[in-house]
Amino acid sequence: MSDTAAGLNPADARNAARDVRRRKLQAFLFVTPLLVFIIFAFVAPIATMLYRSVHNPTVANLVPETLAALDDWSGNAVPDDAVLIQFATDMKRMANDRTSGQLADEINRALPGMSSVVKSTARSLRRVDDAEISANGATLLLEANDRWSDPTTWHALKAAGQVYSSSYYLTSVDLERTADGGIAQRDTQIYVKLYTKTLRMALTITVLTIVLGYPLAFFMAHASDGLANFLMVFVLLPFWTSLLVRTTAWIALLQTNGVVNSSLMALGITDEPIEMLYTQFSTIIAMTHILLPFMVLPLYAVMRGIDSSYMRAAISMGSRPLGAWYKIYLPMSLPGLSAGALLVFIISVGYYITPALVGGTDGQMISNIIAFHMQQSNNWELAAALGSLLLILILLLYWLFDRFVGTDNLKLG
Repeated sequence: MSDTAAGLNPADARNAARDVRRRKLQAFLFVTPLLVFIIFAFVAPIATMLYRSVHNPTVANLVPETLAALDDWSGNAVPDDAVLIQFATDMKRMANDRTSGQLADEINRALPGMSSVVKSTARSLRRVDDAEISANGATLLLEANDRWSDPTTWHALKAAGQVYSSSYYLTSVDLERTADGGIAQRDTQIYVKLYTKTLRMALTITVLTIVLGYPLAFFMAHASDGLANFLMVFVLLPFWTSLLVRTTAWIALLQTNGVVNSSLMALGITDEPIEMLYTQFSTIIAMTHILLPFMVLPLYAVMRGIDSSYMRAAISMGSRPLGAWYKIYLPMSLPGLSAGALLVFIISVGYYITPALVGGTDGQMISNIIAFHMQQSNNWELAAALGSLLLILILLLYWLFDRFVGTDNLKLG
């Protein structure tokens, strides 16, 4: 329909279109702060993490000439003297610049045990003049340590010198690249077991919050307003207390001479303290307590909207209370149950503070290892790869959950 037919002359139509554009611009300006916050707080860190997981130019910047000389290396024997001399020259330069430690750390990640080799070689070549290195650098390098005569060492150097590499992702799933370019399983399995333990603990915590939270939310939804509000205060009370304080309280409860062990011994249940702190048990118990409100609140919000007459009608028609709950009430409460389970599970998978304080070695999760590589080993690339895989895993689990258990698939029984 034309503007004229619609009763608008061209000038009015232009004014109306201009007014629509102005309103859209105003609406966009209102949400601009939120968009900026999302970009800087979420999009940019995640993009940086994904980039760091495949990008590591440290070795390429330290020994570019040596890596260029290694391009023509066959890989079957020790590189020729020209490569050795160039590397000896680079080692002397790094020893003077005090950057040999960076090279040692990077090569040691590709081939464990090379850190001391690189540092000792740099110290020995630092005292040699440039003319001697240019003439006898190959001999001096091989004499500094016999590991320089092993082709595996040079394969490690060449692998560490790649600016873009998938090696950190391989390491994060306990795989490694062999000398011939293939992929093999590492002798020591660390990260796959840790991912499995993290998922198992997160699932256990989710189930425990359901077992504890569903009856509480059901009772609150059918209680009087005064009693429901009173109980809601206790549900929200953990949010008013520092997370560090709540976690520290569990340390006081579960330690060897803590409240739990003292009570068990006083009641004669056990003759000696039970080792509960710094275990998976302590991590699961503490995190269940901390994350329980995230299960109760969605359940309570949904249950408050369920008409109790449905249950009464089912019972009046001959159904048992348990059968009526299973066929009528449970399906209607599944949106809140699924939302709470998803919240608790995703938060549990990436939790850090509580496992670090009460979990010890046995109760730590993948987030603690990521923090270790960022804060202590300074292996940011591996930490980024582990974090990226964790993000991908959570997105995959969320997709599967939404695909098979999401609210679009929920039907009344």
